[in-house]
Amino acid sequence: MAIIITDDCINCGACEPECPNSAIYEGAIDWRWQDKTKLSGKVTLPDGTEADAEAYQQAYSDDVYYIVPGKCTECKGFHEEPQCKTVCPVDCCIDDPEHRETDDILFSRQKFLHS
Repeated sequence: MAIIITDDCINCGACEPECPNSAIYEGAIDWRWQDKTKLSGKVTLPDGTEADAEAYQQAYSDDVYYIVPGKCTECKGFHEEPQCKTVCPVDCCIDDPEHRETDDILFSRQKFLHS
């Protein structure tokens, strides 16, 4: 499953540089598939949709840091545990009940983003 950042976030930014997939963004900042990945140009995402990896996508939150679920691998393939959870001083990085995924899916996503 992916991780979400709750409204308890104090916007300290400790989580953002720890994410190996650049799945974490500051509130109101638009995101891109290519950020800190090997994706570029037109790509077909694992769910079959097509996207321009270089195009900016709308921010998921205007107020607090947020995590792009399609880029979150829970640090699989990089670390033993999600680094955002490890460094968050207020424990606001939690499992996202809306995005429950198996380890196989998370490892597959890691390979897609970085191969």
